[in-house]
Amino acid sequence: MKKLSLLFIGIISMSNMMAQDTSDAVRYSLDEIQGSARFRAMSGAFGALGGDMSAVNINPASSSIFTESHASLSLSNFNINNDVNYFNGLSSSSESNIDLNQTGAAFVFKNMNPDSPWKKFALSIAYDKVSNFNNDWQASGTNTNSIDSYFLSFTQNQNIPFGILKLLPDEYLEEAYASIGSNPNYGYTFQQAFLGYWSGILDPENLDDSTNDNEVNYVSNIAPGVFNQDYRYITTGYNGKLAFNGSAQYGDNLYLGLNLNSHFINFEKYTGFRENNTNSGSIVNTVSFENNLATNGTGFSFQLGAIAKLSDEFRVGLTYNSPTWYRFTEELVQNISSNNADPDIIYIGDIINVFPEYKLQTPGKLTGSLAYVFGEKGLISFDYSRKDFGNTKFKPTSDAYFASQNAIISNDLKIASTYKIGGEYRYKQMSFRGGYRLEESPYKNDSFYGDLKGYSLGLGYNFGNIKLDVAFDQSDREIDHQLYSVGLTDAAKIDTKNTNITLSLAFTL
Repeated sequence: MKKLSLLFIGIISMSNMMAQDTSDAVRYSLDEIQGSARFRAMSGAFGALGGDMSAVNINPASSSIFTESHASLSLSNFNINNDVNYFNGLSSSSESNIDLNQTGAAFVFKNMNPDSPWKKFALSIAYDKVSNFNNDWQASGTNTNSIDSYFLSFTQNQNIPFGILKLLPDEYLEEAYASIGSNPNYGYTFQQAFLGYWSGILDPENLDDSTNDNEVNYVSNIAPGVFNQDYRYITTGYNGKLAFNGSAQYGDNLYLGLNLNSHFINFEKYTGFRENNTNSGSIVNTVSFENNLATNGTGFSFQLGAIAKLSDEFRVGLTYNSPTWYRFTEELVQNISSNNADPDIIYIGDIINVFPEYKLQTPGKLTGSLAYVFGEKGLISFDYSRKDFGNTKFKPTSDAYFASQNAIISNDLKIASTYKIGGEYRYKQMSFRGGYRLEESPYKNDSFYGDLKGYSLGLGYNFGNIKLDVAFDQSDREIDHQLYSVGLTDAAKIDTKNTNITLSLAFTL
């Protein structure tokens, strides 16, 4: 009977959720186009240059810079290395994978009418991976703050009556957990209190009182002291962007373009927490708490771009990126146990919490670009971008929780600038490239989420109609990662280094 019950309630709907916060808004608002090898070798400073398929995703006017129809594809080896410091514990981890991170084609149509100022048109489709979410690290150390503070924060803030956490006659634990989650008056917050109680971590203050259904005060079964903690963080997935592009050359020196962009996000996050103690008087000595979150999203944005040749050598570019309007769905599975837990608590892990669809509007961006071309010898290029992360919004804004998160976003996030500079020197069929970039932290308090700094190098060889390029780039950022958004908010300090080797093949169609 239990298996049939699990099958029936395995997928539920929740109307009250707390899965989204500022960190999610920032994650999906960052737009680091990974791009082709030539693009990466110059740190993405292509806004005034064009002539590269990844440049189309930076400035829509880029496709009409091509003199002939063009296509390219790129493979990248992505490596992330984390040095983690959590109280007295130090650890390192590394994650590596290879994937197709860029492909696209541009079709150029020359205007055969010599009297028309429109010299040529280009239609293209370009795919670029915006973000790679693959990551894996572990934090271990000794803390004086326990996981009980996480569960107590929900009971203290919501005044949850104990009667709601009790089982009905002949009701299974997993059925009660699912029922609380699907109730529009309870939801995720009450589920966390439910987990705290049935895992044996919390008890109502008057547990032995037979009339305690209205009790809203809870005490911990974990005694104060020191706690050995281990936290595992694993994420997988990507943020991809597909641009449908049209551009045109007007006269000899002006290029105009438009992108209609389709965005798609797949993100999965696992967090596993282990805690043990030998504190005097502690009823609970070991705790295990796991969360598996799966997020899928689709979105739309548009871009307007222009490139102007002020002389044979000097070019300027300007691009407007609209906000991206996303729709997300999320599913959450939780597991918890302790030495004091009800034996049936393990069946909670069979319940999939399906959250209602929600929306996220990421901020728009403005990019200005300069480039100087030294004839056939080479070039130097500079891009400056500006984005106000404080304009990020969860929707519907009428939702009380989203309204509170939007207020936090507006208060905590700021206008952030990105600076990119790249250069290329050509010798016969060979090209030598390099670049540097600086991305400011989107947080007003950048002490826990630092600026990103990176450099790049690359080589290219021109076979005529075929070009082969390779690039190496590396970036570094330091962040403080809070274990949980409430209660146990202690942070692991992480120094993250991303290293990429990209190989691209480009050819004239």
